[in-house]
Amino acid sequence: MAEISHRALRELIGEFGGCDEYFTEMISAPALLAGGEFEPYYIENLPDPDRLVYQLTGADGDQLARAAGILDRLECAGIDINMGCAAPLITRTGGGVKWMRDRDRAAGMIEKVRKSVKKRLSVKLRLGFEENFEYLLAFCRALEAAGTELITLHPRTAGEKFRRRAKWRYVEALAGELSIPVAGNGDIASAGELAARARGPWKAVMVGRAAVRQPWIFSRARLAEAVPNEALSLIEETGLRFLDLLSRYQPPAFHRSRARRFFHYFCDNLKWGNYVKTLLNREESLSGIERAWTGYFRSGAE
Repeated sequence: MAEISHRALRELIGEFGGCDEYFTEMISAPALLAGGEFEPYYIENLPDPDRLVYQLTGADGDQLARAAGILDRLECAGIDINMGCAAPLITRTGGGVKWMRDRDRAAGMIEKVRKSVKKRLSVKLRLGFEENFEYLLAFCRALEAAGTELITLHPRTAGEKFRRRAKWRYVEALAGELSIPVAGNGDIASAGELAARARGPWKAVMVGRAAVRQPWIFSRARLAEAVPNEALSLIEETGLRFLDLLSRYQPPAFHRSRARRFFHYFCDNLKWGNYVKTLLNREESLSGIERAWTGYFRSGAE
């Protein structure tokens, strides 16, 4: 959820009732240690620090341990090590899912991080580079022995991206074998699907893209009943509210990229969503994006 799960989105979701935990966008361990200009925005823990989990990425165990120690001293619910990202920008440096190539190396890294962290330590991962449950289970047991307290599984291989459906049977199988909690993630598109998944044999469910499309998904899921399509007025107001929050809590250098990422998903609520995305992507400023957004609804949008 790079460029998405920052404070502005957390505030927006919170206004609709919130969720149990919020994971930050990936924080680069080397950048954090170097004291990068924008790191304060990545490690912002408001509006609800007790529900915030810091998500770290990196390819060096020592750097990850040092960065985790810094974050652990901040108010938060825990530290999460990302071993699931398959984006080339992350994997070509050895981070993300590349950790799943070497079980012993990954477990050794977790042992180092565990020594630096007092709060809950979790790991998010994929199936690996192929569908091999025996390897996945051995890998997760090694992480558990090294000090991991929660594993979130996105049940796709590294090469599948979003081209195939998430294989939730692996989440169920893993939950039945490990003594630590297992959470599942993948292909939850509606509040109804979230409510159904929440009744599964795993500890928790993580929602990613759908929480951007529908910031209200968690509150609707608590209703445990079908919900009609949202009114256009709510969609327009929510888009404007996000832009307001973005202007408040993110630096100007991030405004355009974060707005584009949000509306890339949020526009799926509209009949002519791809057209609206094109309109918004032409704009260079938040004020321009706001004018284009409201102009669409004034033009008789459906």
